[in-house]
Order: sequence, then structure tokens, then C-alpha cells
Amino acid sequence: MWNPFSRHTAPKKPVTSRTAEREFENKVKKCDELEEVSKKLYKGAKRWMEANNALVKSERKITQDLLLSALCQNEDGLQHQVTEWDHAVTKLDMHMQEMNTVAQKTVIDPMKKFNSIFASVQAAIKKREQSLQEFQKCKAKVDKYSDRDRTGQNIVKLDSSKKMLALAKEDFETQNSQLSEDLPKLYDSRIDYFQPCLEALIKAQVTHNTEAFRVYTELESDLNGFDDLTNDQYESRILQTLSDIKALSITVDD
Repeated sequence: MWNPFSRHTAPKKPVTSRTAEREFENKVKKCDELEEVSKKLYKGAKRWMEANNALVKSERKITQDLLLSALCQNEDGLQHQVTEWDHAVTKLDMHMQEMNTVAQKTVIDPMKKFNSIFASVQAAIKKREQSLQEFQKCKAKVDKYSDRDRTGQNIVKLDSSKKMLALAKEDFETQNSQLSEDLPKLYDSRIDYFQPCLEALIKAQVTHNTEAFRVYTELESDLNGFDDLTNDQYESRILQTLSDIKALSITVDD
């Protein structure tokens, strides 16, 4: 990221005070930090959506692989359970897509639009720095010709330099004033801009998680009903199966 202050060497006779430049530098620093955080949030939100899709695809692959396995096709009970599980995953996929759609519209797209502002901000900061350098250059010329003998040629050059200085000063002050006003406004707007986005995302997550809980609860009821087992009996069976697996002895022939 372009930073004028990292390469700017203070002139011997600055046209602006150190205090004023320090205050402006702090405003730029805040906006740079805002840009960095905003872009991290944008990338994080995109990775989160990609992870959501990957999660559903992974679970769907498990059910599809099981349904195609010989074990599942030869066992009616297992086939029924996996089929019900697959139906539940299909419902979850639909709810996941709905949540991602909300996230795209209320978080990803607005953040992308917000981040697009910073390119213009950096261009304006660079333009102000160039204007400041031109202002300083014109001031140096006026000082140079003011110290010379008042010959006709020097007087003409001094008058010309003063006119250029007036124009350079006006240009710098216009840009400096606008940026000094706009940078704090941009920084302060972050809460009002992002709060509705994050609020919408949280609501979408609550809706999705509520639906996911309902789907899995119904799936649990269907699976337990098929085996005619209580929750405690179902849990006991799982623990026993895991114990049996752990007790297996696997030997490999040399």
C-alpha cells in the first residue's frame, strides 16, 4: 500500500506545520487500518461460505458412498437409515444455500463495495502529497528570488513565482481541507455500515441452525423409531459398537 509518510522527507522550511502534518498522518493511518481489517473480514466471510458448501458436500458424499456400498445394499435396515440420512442432508443443503445467499447479499457484496472506496482514497492521498511537494517547490522559488538583487529580470521571476505559489497553495489547501474532512467521516461510518451487515448474518445463522437442529431431531426420531430403541438404548448400542471396533485384532501376513 502506498504510504507518502514513509518516504516523505521534511523540507527545511515546511509550508505546513509539523502538528498539522502529524494530525493528517494519524487520519491516514486510521483509514489504512480500516482498509486492512475490512479486507480481512471480506476474505474471512468468503472462506466461511466456501467452508459451508464443503461441509454439506462432504456429508453428502458419505451418504452417497454408503448407499452405493455392497453392505448397505444387502442390509435393508442400514439402507433405510442411510437413505433417511441422505434426505436430511438434502434438506440441510437447501438451508445452507439460503444462509449463504443471505450472506452474499448482506455481507459479501456490501463489503466488496466498501473496499472499492480505498483505491480512490489512496489516490487522493497521493495527489495531496504531490500537491504539497509542488507547494513547497514554489515556496522555495519565491524565497530564492526574494533573496536576490532586485534587478528587472529577478523582479519578473519573483512575480511569476509568487503567482505560481498562490495557485499551488490554493490547490493544496483545497485538497488538504477536503481530505481532512472526508477521512474521519469514512472512518466513523464503519459502524453504521457494517452493523446491519453483521446483524443480518447473525440472523441468517440463527435461522439455519434452528432448521438444522429440527432436521437432525427428526432424523434421530426416524432412526430410533426404525430400531424401536430409546435414546439411552441407542447410545448404549453406539458405545458397544465402538468398543467392539476397538477390540478388533488385525493381523498382517508377512
